[in-house]
Amino acid sequence: MKRVPRPSRRHLAMAGAVGALTLGATAVLPATNAIAATGCAVTYTTNSWAGGFTASVTIKNLGAAVNGWTLGFSFPHSGQRVAQGWSATFNQTGSAVTAQSLSYNGSLATGASTNIGFNGSWTSSNPAPTSFTLNGTVCTGGTTPTTAPPTTPPPTSTPPPTTPPPTTPPPGGTTPVAINGQLRVCGVNLCNQYGKPIQLRGMSTHGLQWFSQCYNDASLDALSKDWLADLLRVSMYVQEDGYETDPAGFTNRVNTLVDEATERGMYALIDFHTLTPGDPMFNLARAKTFFAAVSARHASKNNVIYEITNEPNGVSWSTIKNYAEQVIPVIRANDPDAVIVVGTRAWSSLGVSEGGNSTEVVNNPVNAGNIMYAFHFYAASHRDSYRAELERAAARLPMFVTEFGTVTYTGGGAVDAASSTAWLDLLDRLKISYANWTFSDADEGSAAFRPGTCYGGTYTGPSVLTDSGTFMRNRIRTPDNFPTS
Repeated sequence: MKRVPRPSRRHLAMAGAVGALTLGATAVLPATNAIAATGCAVTYTTNSWAGGFTASVTIKNLGAAVNGWTLGFSFPHSGQRVAQGWSATFNQTGSAVTAQSLSYNGSLATGASTNIGFNGSWTSSNPAPTSFTLNGTVCTGGTTPTTAPPTTPPPTSTPPPTTPPPTTPPPGGTTPVAINGQLRVCGVNLCNQYGKPIQLRGMSTHGLQWFSQCYNDASLDALSKDWLADLLRVSMYVQEDGYETDPAGFTNRVNTLVDEATERGMYALIDFHTLTPGDPMFNLARAKTFFAAVSARHASKNNVIYEITNEPNGVSWSTIKNYAEQVIPVIRANDPDAVIVVGTRAWSSLGVSEGGNSTEVVNNPVNAGNIMYAFHFYAASHRDSYRAELERAAARLPMFVTEFGTVTYTGGGAVDAASSTAWLDLLDRLKISYANWTFSDADEGSAAFRPGTCYGGTYTGPSVLTDSGTFMRNRIRTPDNFPTS
């Protein structure tokens, strides 16, 4: 029996490199800090559907630096309303709207820009505002309001409509997909078909090139019926004897596992598992080919989530953003409804493992709707500073922990139960979905099964589970909270 050890994770390696972090709750800058702007320009764009819309607003300061700002505008139609905003504090009186800066984006140097947004509703029409003020001064640098034509039904490149969710009972069945249906990003949350924030909990496969024997009817039945998991992450390595060696073969393996998850009522997260090299642009052409194929194959399903780059490292956020903005349209061309997850800098640590933080993403988000951002951690290596940064980011960004381990970042070592518990308690409190590494019998501490399990036929019971598998099964089996009204 040949064992193929998984290469050392090597990710999130700079466990102590935290950089300067701003911790604690976001606060609104007091109005006394604001000074009059002497010039500004605003770009206002919307995606609309019947009765609702999402607006993205870019503010550029053309005058002297400001420390604290308030953007003002009026809706042209009385039926237009702001419902939920982000990156600013929104208020509306009649048709007049103000958006006040938050602590992290209040300072705008000359020539600097920031982006804010909101979900809204409309009645008879949804024209764009034509005049804006910044700290009371009219923005004369030009505005470019645009409004996409309404579509019916609403595309999930936008959050769900802001009208009250239906009160009809959930469809027949009790599986995660039967209850929640098509997921959408709403504000900073992952929401179900009723517009209610939910959390998915599940497991990640190991590399399909090494552990394909672990994924069969018996093991997946155990995951869905014994573990009561909501989610299967299908981890397809691109390098390391993965996709690049046999694109058609690995695409077929992914498609088969997505179908298996669908049969069991679980969500499937398709992971384009890039790790070495860390520059996602190296695999841009492969990513476009792969995601064009799988998104076309699964476009009619309501349970597929796409993770377009696993752990970028050694590159700037702008490079990752550029990659994402080229790959996302490929998926959207076939599947406009699916949630898409974008990896973040420094092994999807929001930059923390390379001395950064989430500010770079907050200030320069991916130009696409219905997306989330990935965060990865290994509990024995990444502790308080990483938890604090994720909580800070989650107040402003939709986050999804697409991979984590109960052990060290190498994938090995003993389970750190205290740190793992602290992490999962945080994710539960913030309703951040997660997939644990790994649902495999790899000879490493992060594996859920004891070595050799996948060459037998039994996947349930304490005799086949590792310490990590026992810990994770106990957490995942606790009842889900999937609100429907």
